[in-house]
Amino acid sequence: MGTGSNATPLLPKIDSPADLRQLKVEQLPQVCSEIRDFLIQSLSKNAGHFASGMGAVELTVALHYVFNTPYDRIVWDVGHQAYGHKILTGRREAFSGNRKMGGISGFPNPKESPYDTFSAGHASNSISAALGMAIASKLNHDSPRRNIVAVIGDASISGGLAFEGINNAANTPNNLLIILNDNDMSIDRNVGSLNSHLAHLTTSKAYNNARYKAYKLLKKLHLVSDKSRGPILRFNNSLKALLSREQNIFEGLNIRYFGPFDGHDVEKIVRVLNDIKDLEGPRILHLRTVKGKGYAPAEKNPSIWHAPGKFNPETGECEAAKIPDKNDPLKYQEVFGLCLKELMECDKKIVAVTAAMPSGTSVSIAQKEFPERVFDVGISEGHAVTFAGGMAKDGLHPFVAIYSSFLQRGYDNIINDVALQKLPVTFCIDRAGLVGEDGPTHHGAFDMAYLRAVPSLTVAAASDADTLMRLMLTGAELDGPMAIRYPRGKSDACSADISLSDKSALPVGKGRIICEGSHTAVITIGTVLADAGKAVEQARADGKEPGLYDMLFIKPLDTELLDSIMDRYERIITVEDGTLKGGLGSAVAEYMARRQDKKNPQLTMLGLPDKFITQGTPAELKELAKIDSTAIYKAITEV
Repeated sequence: MGTGSNATPLLPKIDSPADLRQLKVEQLPQVCSEIRDFLIQSLSKNAGHFASGMGAVELTVALHYVFNTPYDRIVWDVGHQAYGHKILTGRREAFSGNRKMGGISGFPNPKESPYDTFSAGHASNSISAALGMAIASKLNHDSPRRNIVAVIGDASISGGLAFEGINNAANTPNNLLIILNDNDMSIDRNVGSLNSHLAHLTTSKAYNNARYKAYKLLKKLHLVSDKSRGPILRFNNSLKALLSREQNIFEGLNIRYFGPFDGHDVEKIVRVLNDIKDLEGPRILHLRTVKGKGYAPAEKNPSIWHAPGKFNPETGECEAAKIPDKNDPLKYQEVFGLCLKELMECDKKIVAVTAAMPSGTSVSIAQKEFPERVFDVGISEGHAVTFAGGMAKDGLHPFVAIYSSFLQRGYDNIINDVALQKLPVTFCIDRAGLVGEDGPTHHGAFDMAYLRAVPSLTVAAASDADTLMRLMLTGAELDGPMAIRYPRGKSDACSADISLSDKSALPVGKGRIICEGSHTAVITIGTVLADAGKAVEQARADGKEPGLYDMLFIKPLDTELLDSIMDRYERIITVEDGTLKGGLGSAVAEYMARRQDKKNPQLTMLGLPDKFITQGTPAELKELAKIDSTAIYKAITEV
């Protein structure tokens, strides 16, 4: 899509939605085209989330054209959709710093702009948050009426929180507008499909005015009341279903439903929004969109183009898509995926579960071989955990692969539906630690702290590809729940190194000695071992003799190894890529407190501080958090 050689560029003149609203509606398609051109050129050089934002351009333009933002609230769900929103709300020039340290966030961030009404790094929270804002606006007696819009899409509607929000919206007086951005990554085409004639009829001003006046008249005559409004609405929805010979899941929830409409017809969307924006009561507007719209390679392969990395805008060739050499290092997720496939080949009781991330976790490797034993449950992490618990209760051994920050949503399920019953479920926690440019909503900062508190759960962290493979063998053999954490990014292994045939399981609760020394011991967990190793090597070159130990398990702790370290050294430095509160350092300090009648060395704890870490490259963030090799070396050499 292009703006055409004779068209005067419009986007450079739009520094706020107020500027956008000065245009004629006939000019909006050109604005959409220019936004897409801008995104293609910008994201080809500075990698980010691509396809979702491309598919939401017309919706974004229409929302800011119709509603008086930021007074009216737009609450985005998956923040991937909101790049066009950022461009229209004064951040066009800053977009070159998207997802970089010191630059703008890749997700809506209320600290960044008043147009970003709510944090949206994760999925399925928009309806609940927007409903809260709608109720607040009502209780605050905002005048004029403040419109609240929740935009949910990219599979977020499958999350349980979304349906909890919809259910509450249906039973609470409010004027919330929910927009379902349906790009076929979330809802099957057969659900909620209405013919275009009926959809046009039910969203026209004449229809809605007549309907509302009829309701007011019946209410005045005491034939209906607010309490009996639900049955009337259900009757109306049933009538529409009868006439259209279609059934719609949302209409069964007592919420006005409009659509589906073409989500790429910006002028039509503007008309529909103007028709329904002032209606009373909660409403759902269903828009059909194409993920990656306007860029043929992305339309053809939307999953690959969700976050493709840098690419050639002319050819569509992605740098990340180049054929890797067999000796290139594998990502940790690929090491996991290949080992999972091998485990499933050897044991028919092993199954795999993921929550909308088969390729992101590399569960897809096993899925190709064992499609009947691999389950993608969508964005529903709590269900994924309990579902795995159910399978484990009846003799299977599930491996549940979920990103660290996403697994937080399944915490209650881990406690009550797996750990309490000591079920053999192995949690494979991808993206543990600092993940880089996705920033604070995605860093895997808390998993060790929140899992270490759970009884009967074994918690381990891989320090390299070999220990990840051996920990997976441990998990497969363990008759109880276990969590294995590993980071995003490249490992130290290539495809030729991946085989479980010559490997053995690691004993539960046993650390390992990397090298012994004197005076100062460095104790690590996870892949920070590599940075600690560099620091120890440099310190030794400078004449010092620090020892280095890899705990491997944060629960249970290797207390025998800890006793020997505490008896030998005057100082201990713990290093971890998780929060200091409740992590390895805390565990060591707690054990020290129980050694009341024994010598305890001085303790220094390095890890993530008690604040949310910004976005940036992993190297920048490790330096910021003071867990890189330079910071560890400094801690070793401090007097």
